[in-house]
Amino acid sequence: MIATQAAGGDFGRLRAEFELPESFGADVLAEAEAAAVDPREPAGAREDATDLPFVTIDPPGAKDLDQAMLLERVAGGFRVHYAIADVAAFVAPGGPIDLEARRRGQTLYLPDGNVPLHPPVLSEDAASLLPGEVRPAVLWTIDLDATGVPTGARVRRAMVRSVRQFDYESVQATLDDPHPSIAALPEIGRLRRELAVRRGALELQLPEQEIGGDPDGGWALGMRPRNPIEAWNAEISLLTGMSAATIMIEAGVGVLRTLPGAEPEAVDWLRRSAHALGIDWPAGASVAELLSGLDPGQPEAMALYADTTRLLRGAGYTAFDGEAPELSTHAGIGGPYAHVTAPIRRLVDRFATEVCLAVGADRPVPEWVRAGLAEMPDLMSASDTLAARVERACIDQVEAWMLAPRIGEHFEAVVLRAEETRAEIMVENPPVMGRCTGTNFPEGGRITVRLTAVDVDKRKISFERTQ
Repeated sequence: MIATQAAGGDFGRLRAEFELPESFGADVLAEAEAAAVDPREPAGAREDATDLPFVTIDPPGAKDLDQAMLLERVAGGFRVHYAIADVAAFVAPGGPIDLEARRRGQTLYLPDGNVPLHPPVLSEDAASLLPGEVRPAVLWTIDLDATGVPTGARVRRAMVRSVRQFDYESVQATLDDPHPSIAALPEIGRLRRELAVRRGALELQLPEQEIGGDPDGGWALGMRPRNPIEAWNAEISLLTGMSAATIMIEAGVGVLRTLPGAEPEAVDWLRRSAHALGIDWPAGASVAELLSGLDPGQPEAMALYADTTRLLRGAGYTAFDGEAPELSTHAGIGGPYAHVTAPIRRLVDRFATEVCLAVGADRPVPEWVRAGLAEMPDLMSASDTLAARVERACIDQVEAWMLAPRIGEHFEAVVLRAEETRAEIMVENPPVMGRCTGTNFPEGGRITVRLTAVDVDKRKISFERTQ
């Protein structure tokens, strides 16, 4: 983490600007308190899987734990047990919690506290897969062959108990002597990454800006490179989402996360960009293969990752009931995909999960699920847009707080994307993303810039190129 805010800054004005809810209504809280003590039991038998030693891997300090895993080596390959919080056990269709969740769409994360999708008595306690606690869950069991290709998947309701809560760094630190439940994670993760590249999945390894507190009570901003454990952990979630999508497509009912493929002209443009950056694009190599071979620490690689975001436009949600939709794939993932692994934090997961459970048990999809599918694309697209705006606004605010006393100073930066008279840049210290005026920007190159203006209220910063 690097640098701190000016004294006294907080996110209250930002919360008011985006009209973020400060709490839940009394009826929502009352229903949540009752459900935490006496969960409902949705249709279908519930298996006792409390003997399976699940573990969770989440960011440090997380309490809203959606997923727990147990990975096994078996004859001919691997078996993935993936337990997902069974939020439907606590949320009555059409009740106060359900209606409020539809209004919110997803949990929003701000540096000074989140705006949860569900009341904390559920999201951080009764529904969360906390270590040592028996919890209702939706249990996926997915078999893989020795190359990581799925050979079968089943899903059902179960009771589970997590035995350990890890974060990414603690798993990384114990790779030489891993917990038995995740000893196979590196091998499965690498195999799934190799398959993803072959599918054409696009992984953009740009470092992420991250806000945290500092010892003086202010806010610190840093760049967080993606930890290998985080990437492998994500592959287990993606595997489950792809299995869910296959189930729903075959059944002709569900809701998918979709993204149209890039037009050939866009790929040709990226090829020219790579050439301009001095990046060799081997004949016959796909975009995914090219990106997977780049060193994310190199400026030219970061610039190409930034350019590749232009190929990933048009993501949305596609609901269907009766037959598979015309667009059923996600180009960034390289195949069909659905959100089912984060129901505590995201609304659509509960609906997609109920479809999979019904299909897996050869039961009709509940009417409340069918009725809700049609509104999922609009609800989720709206909440995704809000979440992205809030996240960007928080980062912009901390950048403005940090840089307000430093107008006129010079900084070293990498050019991520260049136009004739301006560019998108990444300042290396402090870790700031911004726009810069000037000419002849060397995309993927290093330049010196001067901070010319900071507007703390509007969360705007401006740079100009000096050399």
